[in-house]
Amino acid sequence: MAPMSVLTRDEAQTRAKLLDVHRYQIELDLTRGDEIFDSLTVIRFTTRADGDTFVELKPAELRSVTLDGTLLDLDAHSLDENRLPLKDLTAGEHELRIDATMRYSRTGEGMHRFTDPTDGETYVYTQLFMDDVQRVFAAFDQPDLKAVFELTVTAPERWTVLANGITERQDDGSWRAAATPLISTYLVAVAAGPWHSVRTEHRGLPFGIHCRRSLAPHLDTDADEILDITRACFDRYHEKFEEPYPFDSYDQAFVPEFNAGAMENPGLVTFRDEFVYRSAVTDTERQTRAMVIAHEMAHMWFGDLVTLRWWDDIWLNESFAEYMGYQTLTEATRFTDTWTDFGIVRKAWGYDADQRPSTHPVAPDPEAVPDTASAMLNFDGISYAKGASALRQLVAWLGEKDFLAGINTHFARHKFANATLADFIESLAAATERDVHAWADSWLRTTGVDTLTASVTAQPGEWTLTLDRAGSRPHRVTVGVYDRDLNDSRALLLRERYETDVPQQPGPEPRTGPRPALVVPNDLDLTYAKIRLDEVSSETALRGISDVPDALTRAVLWNTLRDMVRDGDLAPAAYLETARAHLPEESDLAVVQGVLTFATAQVADRYLPAHERPAALATLTSLCRDLIRRTEDGDHPGLRLIAVRHLIDVAAQPDTISAWFSEGTVPGGPELDPELRWRILGRLAVLGAIDDAVIDTELVQDPSATGQEGAARCRAALPDPAAKRAAWESMFTTDDLSNYLFTATAQGFWQPEQTDLVRQYVDLYWNDAVALAARRGPAIAEAAGRWAFPAYAITPETLQAGEQCLAESTPTPALRRKLTDQLDDLARALRVRES
Repeated sequence: MAPMSVLTRDEAQTRAKLLDVHRYQIELDLTRGDEIFDSLTVIRFTTRADGDTFVELKPAELRSVTLDGTLLDLDAHSLDENRLPLKDLTAGEHELRIDATMRYSRTGEGMHRFTDPTDGETYVYTQLFMDDVQRVFAAFDQPDLKAVFELTVTAPERWTVLANGITERQDDGSWRAAATPLISTYLVAVAAGPWHSVRTEHRGLPFGIHCRRSLAPHLDTDADEILDITRACFDRYHEKFEEPYPFDSYDQAFVPEFNAGAMENPGLVTFRDEFVYRSAVTDTERQTRAMVIAHEMAHMWFGDLVTLRWWDDIWLNESFAEYMGYQTLTEATRFTDTWTDFGIVRKAWGYDADQRPSTHPVAPDPEAVPDTASAMLNFDGISYAKGASALRQLVAWLGEKDFLAGINTHFARHKFANATLADFIESLAAATERDVHAWADSWLRTTGVDTLTASVTAQPGEWTLTLDRAGSRPHRVTVGVYDRDLNDSRALLLRERYETDVPQQPGPEPRTGPRPALVVPNDLDLTYAKIRLDEVSSETALRGISDVPDALTRAVLWNTLRDMVRDGDLAPAAYLETARAHLPEESDLAVVQGVLTFATAQVADRYLPAHERPAALATLTSLCRDLIRRTEDGDHPGLRLIAVRHLIDVAAQPDTISAWFSEGTVPGGPELDPELRWRILGRLAVLGAIDDAVIDTELVQDPSATGQEGAARCRAALPDPAAKRAAWESMFTTDDLSNYLFTATAQGFWQPEQTDLVRQYVDLYWNDAVALAARRGPAIAEAAGRWAFPAYAITPETLQAGEQCLAESTPTPALRRKLTDQLDDLARALRVRES
């Protein structure tokens, strides 16, 4: 794939001053075959003065360009990479007509095309975020040139076409979508194919959910749950927001090989179709799907109705939707404990990102986001999790009433237009007497994680908590105070919760009563900071974390232990011992999942030296067996499923899981569904207990897209030089793999048990990854940096080779960012091993 010129902020500002774009009329013909489609675009716009500009387009073939009725000579007006110059425009109205042939994508960018291996049906959908509009139609591609969009799509006869507006089939067989309100180019959406659809109405609007036909039974099983969540969130947002939902319908399409979790296209939200569950899942996974539904719906107001002016404010979109998604789910649905999952999964993502050299402010300075390539790098734990945490702290400080008043002012002032951070802060300031500008400077313009360190002093009848801050932000925290139960020495009882500000002004105040057994700063997890407990509380947590009554508090404590391991303040083995002692008593699924994931993927696989890993796996196996025994009564299927999954992942010998596979069930349940069967085969492949024939046989039983990915993962995991060579060539040489098959192959390739076998590929990785990213673009570059990185080659030599690659090679921005982060994580693993 040839590179495209990135759009700079200065260019966007210049073009926005010159142009007022009114309307796009787009005709797409999806009947041209497997590789290309036709794209005809008519753009009506006004230039405010005489001048030159350009329109973006990345065609397979540019057939014709007509400006104001005059056919342009393509030799004189040729494409400059992805830019078509428009020179000597006069002030006034213009009409630009561009006829082109475009290429389908196999990487989830632009117009992605997918053929379902289960039934041979084909589906296409758009993902136009940031600068991929030009892969589908010609556009003045920047967020602050909003326009009305009219789409007509010609598709195969048996297909249904979905778009931002209500679609209707015309007499000539084409599909026409209702004109949109003013929206940004990157929010235009089309999804076409023989969809299976479930439709309903709510509050006078058509609602629909859609998926591939092969997933129809699974969507139908969950349709009531998905639509109930959708309706509940829709109603709750209308209680919070004064502006009504601004579009004519609400469709949710679950699409194949989607790179993100979902995309907030107005009226047509696209989700990765793994959210259509074809195997057993935990209630926490159902909660995650529900949160994504709530998150994307929040974008209909914050992101779609009011849109950022430039990409430096992407955090506003994502942080707001992240906060609203979790909060609204808690208020409006059966998922009332969402902040525990946020604390132990999403917040950890933010903390990790904020301690790397690639960290950035939640709201970076505009100069730090000079172009679209740099903007794409800010889709990380800071823009999502840290930003949402900052907003949660803002609500705690400001009060929800004033927060929502400011939000509604913002919507009223900027609806169907664009806004900046300054506009957002002004809207909040209009609703409160508090100094929101100072809060924004402290929380949104700074980097890094503050650390709040507790110390407790006691005298007869009173005790005092001092919170020392390493950092610069003001914090309002809830302190949880716990005592041992006199009737049950293992139990901890909440004595009180109280609020305090950090810095503590004029100073810490004594509280009556004896010294507590446990004092938890940030007990309700309302601020964003690392916590260090006082000495007594730390000992209580290590010995009795499962005795803490509230799941959110336990999540705060587990995060504290996690941070201590990462910072070299707690031995990895001590974390494992705490997990072994207390996780079998844990009831919250998010906590169990989060702790087991960290204990396996980081502590056992990376932080402990190789010779200590077998003992760690034995500890984790024993822990999982305890959880399985605890759940034999069938009352905790989610907890049992988590334990079964992780026991498979840490199995050091094949006997047990091979027997499960042969029998088709875990004794006492669950029966093996496709996800568990492929998970077992993946582990057996790593252990060298199966061969290609076993993989091929399973693929016959499950030829689905997920089955194809499972087979690719298993083949790459086989401890065989020929299998490793074939996997490497498929990733880095042939360029035939789709985004999902590339990821699956990379996930199988590197294994902690196989470091000697793949040692030669560590040296090959750097040049091969740089070349691949340049050829195949950002999505594959991100996958190569995330999944194909030699994460288990934890040596100073790997670190040195990676740093040399960054210094001497020219990786694309997407790959450079991933390598920077991976190398920092590798350096941290080395430090933890040495501590």
